[in-house]
Amino acid sequence: MRFWIVGILLNVTVMLALAEEQQNFHEWLQELKADSAREGISQKTVEATFQQAKLLPRVIELDRSQPEFISTFLNYIGRRVTPSVVDRGRALINQHRALLDDVESEYGVPKHILVSFWGLETAYGGFQGDIDLPSALMTLAYEGRRAVFFREQLFNLMRIADAGHNPMQKMRGSWAGAMGHMQFMPSTFIQYGVDADHDGRINVWKSLPDAFYSAANYLAKVGWRPNEPVMVQVSLPKEFDVSSAKLTMRRSVQDWLKLGVNVPLHYSHLDNAAILLPQGWQGPAFMVFSNFDVVMDWNRSVNYALSVANLAEQLIGVADIAVDDDVEIDALSFNEMWALQGKLNELGYPAG
Repeated sequence: MRFWIVGILLNVTVMLALAEEQQNFHEWLQELKADSAREGISQKTVEATFQQAKLLPRVIELDRSQPEFISTFLNYIGRRVTPSVVDRGRALINQHRALLDDVESEYGVPKHILVSFWGLETAYGGFQGDIDLPSALMTLAYEGRRAVFFREQLFNLMRIADAGHNPMQKMRGSWAGAMGHMQFMPSTFIQYGVDADHDGRINVWKSLPDAFYSAANYLAKVGWRPNEPVMVQVSLPKEFDVSSAKLTMRRSVQDWLKLGVNVPLHYSHLDNAAILLPQGWQGPAFMVFSNFDVVMDWNRSVNYALSVANLAEQLIGVADIAVDDDVEIDALSFNEMWALQGKLNELGYPAG
């Protein structure tokens, strides 16, 4: 009987807390609505945006458990870069070759790179997200961890609707506010979107020309280097100092060769190269270049960037990553390694 009463009290407490949270959210929305009007957004778009607003607790949960940071590298890439994903990507390159050739000619971004992003972001357009974008962005702005960022994303989403690119009622995408074939954030859309098919709208949801041209425009503007690689798998000497395997440790390929790193010679002219060990010292080793930084600008996860590079290489026939049989797939995740590294530093051990 006592446990039954405790259970009822707990349920009542949770319900009251949720009700209070919803009330606080709706009061906050009124201030945000007034700010939206002051941003110069039309009353019609403001009303369309706020009439469907909801607090989405699931969005907050997803924001705090992103797979890019809680999965190990080999687990992460193994679930995303599969033989069927590679086969599908190759078929789509052939299907859209003329369009992709035009994009590559215009921006210098290879077709296999664009199609790799497309495959990892939305399964080649098959799943662009089904979450109400205004509600997702409002929830993330309200939650407060990156309030300024998501507040501006919401204003930009309204500007996109105001400009006639897509009605607010059809604005659906990922929990983080990304949308369309290539999962552009609203601010990215505003800055880099291209109306490639010249129909008066930037339609990254249904127009592949718009989606591909916009993505290539973005990559080119943030520093893509034509005719340079993203990464290559390398082998390290036994005496290699693993503390130098990090993005901030940059050397020319020639300097890495002098340290005993085994790199294919046709990469020897490149500078600004770093070594990464995403699965730890027993896992595969990669040398990454300036274009890796460009991929990281798209998504700040090392696991994601390596997956984009690996899928892109397989799309043009390069072999998959070589992994020794004794490598532990379920090693420490990025977050776990980061926490351990911090603890070792606190104890006086130079862990980077």
